[in-house]
Amino acid sequence: MRNGHVLELKGISKGFFGTTVLKGVSLDIRPGEIHALVGENGAGKSTLMNILFGMQVIQDTGGFEGQVVVDGQAVTIDSPRRAMELGIGMVHQEFMLIPGFTVSENIKLNREPTRGNLASRIFGHRLETLDEPLMQADSRMALGKLALSIDEMALVGGMPVGHMQFVEIAREIDKKNVRLLVFDEPTAVLAESEASLLLDAMKRLSSEGIAILFITHRLDEVMEVADNITILRDGEVVSRMPRSEAKLGRIAELMVGRKIERPVLPPRKSEPSDEDMVLRIENFRVDMPGERVRGLDLSVRRGEILGIGGLAGHGKVGIANGVIGLYPSTGRVAKDGSQIPLNDPKQALLSGMAFVSEDRRGVGLLLDESIEMNIILTAMQVQGKFLRPGALQSLRLEDRSAMREHALEVMRDLDIRCTGPTQLVRRLSGGNQQKVCLGRAFTMEPEVLWVSEPTRGIDVGAKQLVLDLLVKFNREHGMTIVMTSSELAELRKICDRIAIVYRGQIAGILPPDAPDVDFGLIMAGKGAALEEVS
Repeated sequence: MRNGHVLELKGISKGFFGTTVLKGVSLDIRPGEIHALVGENGAGKSTLMNILFGMQVIQDTGGFEGQVVVDGQAVTIDSPRRAMELGIGMVHQEFMLIPGFTVSENIKLNREPTRGNLASRIFGHRLETLDEPLMQADSRMALGKLALSIDEMALVGGMPVGHMQFVEIAREIDKKNVRLLVFDEPTAVLAESEASLLLDAMKRLSSEGIAILFITHRLDEVMEVADNITILRDGEVVSRMPRSEAKLGRIAELMVGRKIERPVLPPRKSEPSDEDMVLRIENFRVDMPGERVRGLDLSVRRGEILGIGGLAGHGKVGIANGVIGLYPSTGRVAKDGSQIPLNDPKQALLSGMAFVSEDRRGVGLLLDESIEMNIILTAMQVQGKFLRPGALQSLRLEDRSAMREHALEVMRDLDIRCTGPTQLVRRLSGGNQQKVCLGRAFTMEPEVLWVSEPTRGIDVGAKQLVLDLLVKFNREHGMTIVMTSSELAELRKICDRIAIVYRGQIAGILPPDAPDVDFGLIMAGKGAALEEVS
């Protein structure tokens, strides 16, 4: 290691079909360093990682300019296998696991140790059998480095997503020559407690001399674990700084090219009132694993933006999922005085409500369908929109011109960055996928919109655009919005009131400008006796 760096990227430039996406990007990492790479969607992070990991798309589009240097030697990385030979591992945002295989089988995949037997001694090594005791021992050792107790013989299918993420990491650190790990949004699908465990694991790995390139949108995590920070904007490095000199506001400002401040919200025609409740929820219970609701009572004012916050696992996510009917629920939910049938998603939607799920890829979107179809499908199925008149309801045909016209209008109003209405949703960035989810909900023209974790896994610029859209529809269309989020700061930006959930019940309701200590006490279960603040 001639200059102390395990990796150097020097003057990396890359274009796709005439569009330059990387412009002379340089970056270096030392052994044991956690180096955060941050930037908005479209800043060039994914392209840079594709270059580093030798992905085929780079070769198929003319390669790149610049140098990749490993241990002081310029190298050519033309395939993922070559990257792994050089000691570079990647933990992808989307899991690369085989559900029907055990933990140890996934960790040792394509690197399985074998042992000889009578047949292999006669007919050759191809008839050797798996050395399963060694596979299991190696897996236990890799998992032990992460301080996580997972049965190496358990099937991956059905495991919690947090455990799947750790299996991905264990697979990479089991490789004997690994010197650099790339973490691509590793906490995007994790609960807060799981994310904390992952950050601790990253620190342990770095203490053993493994360099970590940490790509994330969660700036608080950057401030917690990073040694150095590189900020990309529009394909260029706009700043490099040690964590000791970094401030959250400055990082966000550099990422988007503008200062991010608390917005001044536009006025309403009439302010929400306790005298006009659009929803009343009583003794509500939801059996959602990890987010159970236990006898919750809550009233929602017509026309307000009500925030629902609290620590992970206390039930905040379960409320919307239960009201919409995605998980078994009991109790009473009434809209405008009329009780809504529980455990029936269609009836919930027909009552004038819509839902944006926290799991946009698993629940919220049809990833292999077009933007256009994703926007109109629920309104078509539930409300009969975008269908031509016909003699029989069951034989009505799609009104393709109306579908296209509406999709283009939504794409324009929500600023969905894409190649056109027929582009597959899978090909969009996280922020644009979330806009499609919102577009689908807005197409329902709901009176009440439930939106769960609307900014999870998207960059800071896209987050602000999503929050702006929620405010716009609340103000311009009088839409009541119930927003569940783990980001208390975002709730305090746009909500009229914030209900904190603790152990499946409402522990208190505060105004957004309440002191931090009040929120902290209630979230810790110390504020259950506090009176509701309107």
